[in-house]
Amino acid sequence: MNPLLTLASAVILPALLITLGYAGLCWISPFKTCRRCGGTGHTTTRFLHRPRACRRCDRGMRLRTGRRVFNVFHRIRSEATR
Repeated sequence: MNPLLTLASAVILPALLITLGYAGLCWISPFKTCRRCGGTGHTTTRFLHRPRACRRCDRGMRLRTGRRVFNVFHRIRSEATR
């Protein structure tokens, strides 16, 4: 066998599996828990430690980056075919 073909398949195959796995995860579960508030939807202020709504999320869940990219491409494609 050709060593370059073996090396290329050893690099490309895992990258392809990881990409397809993340795409499947974004399709099955498009939301993830917010890391800032821990999924509660509330954080505390820095000095007085009063609770307030989390700025990054809505109700403790955030849209995954891969799903956000998919939504942008889907919106562009749907607007282009009108």
